[in-house]
Amino acid sequence: MAAEVAPTGAVEPGPQVGRENPWSAVLWMVGALLSFSAMAIAGREISKELTTSQLMFYRSIIGFAMILIVALGTRRGLAQFRTRHLKTHLLRNLLHFVGQYGWFFAIVYIPLAEVFAIEFTSPLWVAILAPFVLGERFSALRGVGIVVGFAGILVITRPGLESVNQGTIAMVIGAIGFAASTLATKKLSGSETALTILFYMALIQAPIGLVLSLDGFAFPSTLVWAWLVVVTFFGLSAHFCLTRAYRLAEVTFVAPMDYLRLPLIALVGMLLYGEPVEIWLLIGGVLILAGNYLNLRARRNGR
Repeated sequence: MAAEVAPTGAVEPGPQVGRENPWSAVLWMVGALLSFSAMAIAGREISKELTTSQLMFYRSIIGFAMILIVALGTRRGLAQFRTRHLKTHLLRNLLHFVGQYGWFFAIVYIPLAEVFAIEFTSPLWVAILAPFVLGERFSALRGVGIVVGFAGILVITRPGLESVNQGTIAMVIGAIGFAASTLATKKLSGSETALTILFYMALIQAPIGLVLSLDGFAFPSTLVWAWLVVVTFFGLSAHFCLTRAYRLAEVTFVAPMDYLRLPLIALVGMLLYGEPVEIWLLIGGVLILAGNYLNLRARRNGR
């Protein structure tokens, strides 16, 4: 599924002891970058026929089937999905649904590069929320990073100079949803496996998508079914690759590679959809990435 954790892996664990392998991490990150790009393309193609709610519903159904197949092939089978944290799963997936809905909605209305640039503010929202939710210390360096990052949003959107697109608003809300769900994921990760978290994501989000899709419900065409499989598969593979990369190398080595998503999707948008890469997007994107870098340094230095 898309965006199972914060898009930039803000809370991913470090490498396992004795397992650090930076070059293998690079290969896994290439897989993640290509998967995220494939998701964006598939989501935009699906939007030509289905609403965002319908996309979310069908994606959850397909993802649920994929997860069951994988689980049945493991030693523990379906028993691994027993949980004592159903309320936390419910809260996490309500928040994640908001984030993912905003992401899929935004790719219809604004350039793909702008979607990804605003998505990268999610770790900044995590930095704001973490002291209240997880009790983490809020440092001056984190504060500077947040200010720089949000200056990037202002440069991209230029409120007052241009009308702010509904897709931009949706993606900002989506980034906040991703950040909040990331904190819930961190609470669950101590006791739940990644597959269990994915299982409850599909189980909880499918009925939400169905209820929101009832007005004008539609069945996908054969081509759109294919795109739905693509968006679901690459949503899973993106975060599997991302998780593997963070397990093989330090976060300070992996995170900057994740930022290559922005120029890559800008190239995809330009070649496939004729989307211009404006100077304001470039400047704003650099500021957002700089804010993330400062936040990462603060986290790494424990201050």
